[in-house]
Amino acid sequence: MTKNMEADPFNISVRKFLKQVGVTSQRAIEEAVAAGNLRGKGKLTVRATVTAKGTDLNHVVEGEIDLG
Repeated sequence: MTKNMEADPFNISVRKFLKQVGVTSQRAIEEAVAAGNLRGKGKLTVRATVTAKGTDLNHVVEGEIDLG
């Protein structure tokens, strides 16, 4: 990636959005695990979906979180 791409307003905006998604999602997952008293009980299957108004974007990421 060149310096011009790093300073590109689009890339900066995307990174800012993804940081917000990561931080707020981690907090929400931690709260859900605590509320369900799930720590130490195997794995939690999770799914994140990203959509964008006015586009056909529907990006789904699925995974597991170890509760150990």
